[in-house]
Amino acid sequence: VNINVLIGERPYPLKVAKADEEKVRNAVQLVNDKIKEYQKLYEGKDKQDYLAMCLLNFAAQSVNAQTEVYQNNRLMEEKLAQLEQLLATPVK
Repeated sequence: VNINVLIGERPYPLKVAKADEEKVRNAVQLVNDKIKEYQKLYEGKDKQDYLAMCLLNFAAQSVNAQTEVYQNNRLMEEKLAQLEQLLATPVK
């Protein structure tokens, strides 16, 4: 599906899967909301500055989420190993 979105008041034509259209539009809304937030906090900056701040914010969130997933996976593997050890121990 071809769609047009506005990010920072600039149009961007995109080609997305129909199933992803709503997700993309939600992401665009998140970006525009974050841009507006930065415009209030840091008045007088260039639109590209707000986009860069937005990009850095979302990239940092992504890195944090990846780190959290890695830590949760590691913890789950440790718990599973403990459980397997308990199950392998013969009952007396």
